[in-house]
Amino acid sequence: VASAEDIDAALRGAFNHPMGPLELGDLTGWDTRLAVLQYLHQTLGEKFRPCPLILKMVKAGHLGRKSGRGVYDYRDGQRVPGSGMGRK
Repeated sequence: VASAEDIDAALRGAFNHPMGPLELGDLTGWDTRLAVLQYLHQTLGEKFRPCPLILKMVKAGHLGRKSGRGVYDYRDGQRVPGSGMGRK
């Protein structure tokens, strides 16, 4: 099982992206991503059904940087090292 940091690092390296998908979700806001996925699901079908984890995070108020907590935790707008989901 990979941690959030491992997933982001692997995809940054593999695709030469400036940030991984979980970092990007925290930046854009999980509530925003959920709204987009809900629209896509309604208009384009099951393939765009939102992941239950995103629903759970939004319901808990873990929206990403703007709330101070998402996949990672943030303090003063900066990611707290070692705070990714899946960390033991």
